[in-house]
Amino acid sequence: MTTAIAVARNTPRWHRPLLVLTGVMAVLAIVTGIRIFADPRVLTGLPIWTKPFKFAVSLGLYGLTLAWMLSVLPRRSRPAEWAAVVIVAVSVIEEAIIVVQAVRGTTSHYNETSSFNAALWKAMGVSIMCLFIGHLVIGVAALRQRIPDRGNAYGIRFGLGLSLLGMLAAVPMVIPRGEPEIDGVAGAHSVGLPDGGPGLPFVGWSTTGGDLRIGHFVGLHALQALPLLAFLLYRRGLDERTRARLILVFGCAYGVLNVLVTWQALRAQPLLKPDVVTLASWAALAVATAAAATLVLRKRAA
Repeated sequence: MTTAIAVARNTPRWHRPLLVLTGVMAVLAIVTGIRIFADPRVLTGLPIWTKPFKFAVSLGLYGLTLAWMLSVLPRRSRPAEWAAVVIVAVSVIEEAIIVVQAVRGTTSHYNETSSFNAALWKAMGVSIMCLFIGHLVIGVAALRQRIPDRGNAYGIRFGLGLSLLGMLAAVPMVIPRGEPEIDGVAGAHSVGLPDGGPGLPFVGWSTTGGDLRIGHFVGLHALQALPLLAFLLYRRGLDERTRARLILVFGCAYGVLNVLVTWQALRAQPLLKPDVVTLASWAALAVATAAAATLVLRKRAA
């Protein structure tokens, strides 16, 4: 009996509602992926089902990653688990609105062209705020608990923190920036030109102006990138202290990169057409990151 209790305590406890969310979004990604090719309609320069597909994939990965993070915490955190339930609920609401608007042949984000569209957009705004707060609660829970391996702990904490930064990178999308306003449109992800112009394949990021979705994307996926880096460093056989220091270096660099691409977008520059100042900033970040990582590895060798 004692052995059974010990095994039960050491067995990872995956958050079931988050796993359900992952499964639902996986099915929806398949359905919307098929619709991309089956439905000839185009919206803002992309197949109309591209946005529902991208959000289904993103929310599925998000749910799975959070479920794993909650499973590796040394102790159960009821506030974090309830926050995860809220995240599941608002994620379903957000994706449902995006799908409904795709069926109707119109945009979901920033759309206030009618009272119904405005109500849906406001509901999405409330859902996003609830998701941000729920994510913050989980981040605080991960920060307060002592995760045994420092490399993994840094990966999880940086992932949660930087993904919050990625959420904040979307705030300028709904703040007036002094550009000519379009009736019925309450925001934009492009800077320097209207949404829907020439863009990179599939993602649609503008190739003629700034695009705030880039910083949003980079920041959000720190949630997967930093824990994955921690895992890869572990597989390389590095000791715990070295792994923790490297995650600290790359986590800080990732945060600066997120700020840089958002700053670039706010200056109306396409991602692939940076000016000299932007290039110099990227180069400085690359050199500083490489130097810091080299210093960490040399200390390990010594």
